[in-house]
Amino acid sequence: MAEILDVSLEMRDYIVSSGAETLSECMQCGLCTNLCPWRLVHGEVSESFNIRKMQRQAQLGLDGFDEEEVLFACVTCGMCQVNCPREVKIIENVIGMRNTTAGAGFIPKILKPVVSSVRSNGNPWMGEQSKRAEWQEGLDIPAFSEDTEYLLYVCCNSCYDPRGKKIAKSIVNLLQKAGVSFGVLTAEEKCCGESIRKLGDEELYQKLAESNIGLFNGKGVKKIITTSPHCLDTFKKDYPELGGEYEVIHYSELLGNLLKEGKLAFSAEQAKKVTFHDPCYLGRHNQVFDSPRELLQAVPGVELVELERTKCNSLCCGGGGARVWAEVPAGERFSELRITDAVDKKADILVTACPYCITMLVDACAGLEKGDVLQVMEMSEFLSKAL
Repeated sequence: MAEILDVSLEMRDYIVSSGAETLSECMQCGLCTNLCPWRLVHGEVSESFNIRKMQRQAQLGLDGFDEEEVLFACVTCGMCQVNCPREVKIIENVIGMRNTTAGAGFIPKILKPVVSSVRSNGNPWMGEQSKRAEWQEGLDIPAFSEDTEYLLYVCCNSCYDPRGKKIAKSIVNLLQKAGVSFGVLTAEEKCCGESIRKLGDEELYQKLAESNIGLFNGKGVKKIITTSPHCLDTFKKDYPELGGEYEVIHYSELLGNLLKEGKLAFSAEQAKKVTFHDPCYLGRHNQVFDSPRELLQAVPGVELVELERTKCNSLCCGGGGARVWAEVPAGERFSELRITDAVDKKADILVTACPYCITMLVDACAGLEKGDVLQVMEMSEFLSKAL
C-alpha cells in the first residue's frame, strides 16, 4: 500500500510568505522540467531534481522539496521561467523555499564556509576585506568622486581570484582606451549579495545591500558599470527596493555603445574562429545578446560561429544559484556539454562575459583535456589583445 503523505497548508503558507508568491499559480504542466538543463546529464542530482515536482511538494507543504540535492540543485538559469505559460516566477519560488531552510540554519555543508566568509569578510571567496582592492596593483585608477560619471564595481571573484583579477584589469584597460570617465570604491565595497540571496539567506543579503547602498548614495553614485552579469542583475532588479536606484550597465553593453559611437576600435588582427557563450544572467535574464557579438565581429580576422544552443536558449554553465561552489562529478557538468559544443563547431576560442562562466568552462575544458584544441577566454581579455 502506498504511503499516505500529510499535507501541510501551514508549511505551504510559510513558503509563500518567504517569497514564493506565485507558487499556487503553477498548474503542473511539466514544461519547466522538460527544459531544465539537469535533463541533459545523468547522475544522482539529475535523478533527484525535478522542478515541477519540487513546486508541487511545496504547494502541498509535503516533505521532500527541502532535501539538499533537490532544493539546492537549481542553478536559477531561468530557462524554465522564460518559457512558463503561466509566467510563474519559478526562481523566486525556489528562493522562497530556500529561505525557509536557510532561516532555520540549514544549508549544504559545502556552502557553510561561503556564508561564513561573507559574514566575516564581506565576500564569499575567503578573501580579507583589507585585500579587496589588491587587483588594482600596477593600475592608475582614480577613486570615484561626484565628478566621475561611472562607478566601476568589480565583483568579488575578480577581486580575489587570480584569473578574475586579470579580467578586471582587461576591463579597466578597455574603458581607459575608450576614454570612459570612471572610478572605483573597491576597498570600501561589500559583495553585491546575489549568490547569498539565491542561497536563501535573505537577512545577510539585505545587510550587504544596505551597506553598499549607503556607500554608493553617500558618494553620489548615479551610474554603475559591472564586471559580472550577476552583479548587474542584482543592482538593476533588487537594490531599488532597498533605496538603491542607479543606471546600471554591464561592461559589454557600454563597450558596444562606444564601438557604435566610434570611440572604440580594434586594430590588431586576431585570425581565429571564435564562438560566444551567452551567460544566463547577461542574456536570458537581461536580454544582452547583440553587444558581445558586435564587439567580437569588430576585431579584424575574427570568424564568429554560433553554438547550437545560443542567445535565449543558451545552455547554463552550471555556476548560478550559488552552485559555482558545488562539487559536481565529471560527466554531470553542464559546462562539459558547452565545451563539447564549441569543439564540435571547431572553434579556436570560446569567449564568454561572466566570471562564473569562466570558472566553470575553464575547469570543464581542462577536465575534458580539450586545452590543445580550444581556449576559453573572457571577452575583455580577447578584446584587449585586439587593441
